[in-house]
Amino acid sequence: MAKETSQTLTNGLPELNVGVVGHIDHGKTTLLSKLTGKFTDTHSEELKRGITIKLGYADAVIYKLGDKYSIQEKIEGENAVPIMYVSFIDAPGHEMLMATMLSGAAIIDAAILVIAANEGIKPQTREHFIALQAKNIKNIIIVQNKIDLISKEQALKNYKEIKNFVKGTVAENSPIIPVSAQQEININKIFEELTKLEIPKREINKEPCFLIARSFDINRPGTPIQNLKGGVLGGILKSGKLKVGDEIEIKPGLSIKRANQQVYETINTKINSLNKGNISIKQAIPGTSISIETELDPYLTKADSLTGCLVSLKGMLPEITYKLRIKAELFKEVLGIEEHKKVEPLKTKETLMLSINTTITVGSVEKIKGNELELVLNIPIVAIKGSNVGIARNIGGHWRLIGWGEIIG
Repeated sequence: MAKETSQTLTNGLPELNVGVVGHIDHGKTTLLSKLTGKFTDTHSEELKRGITIKLGYADAVIYKLGDKYSIQEKIEGENAVPIMYVSFIDAPGHEMLMATMLSGAAIIDAAILVIAANEGIKPQTREHFIALQAKNIKNIIIVQNKIDLISKEQALKNYKEIKNFVKGTVAENSPIIPVSAQQEININKIFEELTKLEIPKREINKEPCFLIARSFDINRPGTPIQNLKGGVLGGILKSGKLKVGDEIEIKPGLSIKRANQQVYETINTKINSLNKGNISIKQAIPGTSISIETELDPYLTKADSLTGCLVSLKGMLPEITYKLRIKAELFKEVLGIEEHKKVEPLKTKETLMLSINTTITVGSVEKIKGNELELVLNIPIVAIKGSNVGIARNIGGHWRLIGWGEIIG
């Protein structure tokens, strides 16, 4: 994020969670570095392979001076006005990491769909775009990236291809911004369009529900015991309020083996501190991504071991369940592959991968009645009625998104 370190700056600013999605190598992470001044590929394996594997985060305050936008406090030497606080989530574009992308889609309010002008619309472009629709994301900005690599004629041809691609969809009237992330061309136009997006209504007065998208041990090797920090949870507060000192519960919680069976135990702990970007806060309300430092042994939170769990005040979350009822809607075609392949009807006993909030589980279809399904799950979830579900089927050794649904019981 920019230089801000005090909470005062962001108080009262509109807040937005924005996912950056698209096909692998279309320039998402480079674009995000220009939007925020920070690279989100910090995981060692990501740096080695040059792709995003886990969800990456970066925060920025957008400033305005006249008709100019920036993440700098000064524009052309003059003091600019802060107008929006944005939390960006960088989602992986590789087809093997679609489940992680779906987890990211669960915690965003809006999306930047990146399409490289020199390559055009690819299978994962289509898959990511339909995933946004499956997760009910309607605020979409399209970035036509890498325009510095093609001619004006090619850029216009690609622009028309994008317009045809989104025709008749929620993004039909979305802005398409020609950009070169590497050359920093039109980055300010993205900031401008972000400030025009509708801020979703936040459910502050409901019971708190925090979706864990990442979990960490933030202590460096060799840190003295007295200086150790508790386990950290990163994600989005979807509803309610959480404050420092609150007693919280985490479900499904800890997976342990007991009498040769895998069971899940609810984790109870306390909030030690709350952070929004690099800003320390006393109370969190729904808005941009936050991190919660707990009293947990950091061993329990390291390496994303609690990703997919829900957090609330102690005693407020429903019990975990291995059974699920959803109302499903299937796509006409399988996405993410080159050829046109019809989505076949669901069958009893078939195995599906379900993306629910920030968790992924696998379930077997037990009953089908019209568009309602009953499933038995391999990994339990906390079922909250009305929650959105991404439905994927194993096709040719890969999980492919074939539809979406809503939890009804």
